[in-house]
Amino acid sequence: MISRIDLRGRPLDARSLREALPRAEFDVEAALSAVRPICEDVGHRGAEALRDLGERFDGVRPTRLRVPAQVLKSALDGLDPQVRAALTETIRRVRIVHEDQRRTDRTTQVAPGGTVVERWLPVDRVGLYVPGGVAVYPSSVVMNVVPAQIAGVASIAVTSPPQRDNTGVFAGYPAPAILAACELLGIDEVYAVGGAQAIAMFAYGAREPGSDGTPNAGGVVCEPVTLVTGPGNIYVAAAKRLLKGVIGIDAEAGPTEIAVLADDSADPEHVAADLISQAEHDTLAASVLVTDSEDLAARVEAALVRRMVATKHTERVTTALAGRQSGVVLVDDLDAGITVVNAYAAEHLEIQTRDARAVALRIRNAGAIFIGAFAPVSLGDYCAGSNHVLPTGGCACHSSGLSVQSFLRGIHLVDYTQAALREVAHHVITLAGAEDLPAHGEAVVARFGEGGLLPDPAPEDESTTGDVS
Repeated sequence: MISRIDLRGRPLDARSLREALPRAEFDVEAALSAVRPICEDVGHRGAEALRDLGERFDGVRPTRLRVPAQVLKSALDGLDPQVRAALTETIRRVRIVHEDQRRTDRTTQVAPGGTVVERWLPVDRVGLYVPGGVAVYPSSVVMNVVPAQIAGVASIAVTSPPQRDNTGVFAGYPAPAILAACELLGIDEVYAVGGAQAIAMFAYGAREPGSDGTPNAGGVVCEPVTLVTGPGNIYVAAAKRLLKGVIGIDAEAGPTEIAVLADDSADPEHVAADLISQAEHDTLAASVLVTDSEDLAARVEAALVRRMVATKHTERVTTALAGRQSGVVLVDDLDAGITVVNAYAAEHLEIQTRDARAVALRIRNAGAIFIGAFAPVSLGDYCAGSNHVLPTGGCACHSSGLSVQSFLRGIHLVDYTQAALREVAHHVITLAGAEDLPAHGEAVVARFGEGGLLPDPAPEDESTTGDVS
């Protein structure tokens, strides 16, 4: 059963909380040795390596790594009408929110004749990873694709693991619901590749063997991308870490998390249901309740026991709730609870307290905050309009969730006239000298010729000199 951590009367400094709070064991560094040969194999052998690795890890050897257009169309045509309606509404809401994240170019006049323009430009090409292991996530297609489209990314590719249970036209390809979501969003470049090998494919690109059998020397299967986004398992995270620099990455996503900050006004059934909803993702999923009410804690624990046996994925949920990453944390009061959840920096944080909005405004560290009784995390997973690709493992204290900004780069355009440069030249020369980089100053002097076209340094303001005692 879920464990209790009693922090009442204990110090709540950052170090103590880091040691006391539950967290999943997720050693990306240890997984690097496993993914390194996989990535090297893809880099060397291309498409043939991807087929071999698909057979080895997914139990499927795709005959075609890129999903044909007709298969995408068939997936959408065969999609349950209610699922299609739900995805359509999710897309609409996510677009509304993310369209408000658009950036506009801004010109700043620093001095007469001297301006800096900040331009926002999309990356050229992105690879979006959609998980397909324990569960399949058409909603993650939406969360990755929509902000990339709104950012103006010209080339978007999606990949997801092939499913061994697929039959008929979908045999050897990702889950039909994922394919249908891609078709609904107008994404026609979709690959049946999962795991670390998918990240390597996006990093290096992939070709078929040459006509003479030379590895990776034939026709192009997938071109390299600039940026990879999307959550995955520990091997996907390790491949991202290994290949960062070859490609840009959004984050090294770890197991999913929910923290609920609650007082005695919270409904224990709501809290228990929400903790279980996150635990059904994965046996490493973290479900954490932080409360100053021992009575609420006991009632939530009782509700968890009752609900666990009734839910579909009982074994998975039970393992996650009993793991070291989950727990009920008792604190002295609400202020202490806020300190604890800020230190935990949850991927998803629910506030189920009196005056929940005011409490939420005191939270500094969370991927997304869900306010009150009627904003469960599952709303954010699908139809709130927010993005569900969020920082995990405490990274919400320094990182943000996926957004339009994730796919944009700010570039400064520096435009100075001769007069504007002359006016500030002596400061550039002075700082270059202070850093023992005289050539920096000489690069400025060279623009004005020998002999002192540069102005003398500005005279020191007499009001700031002399005896001020």
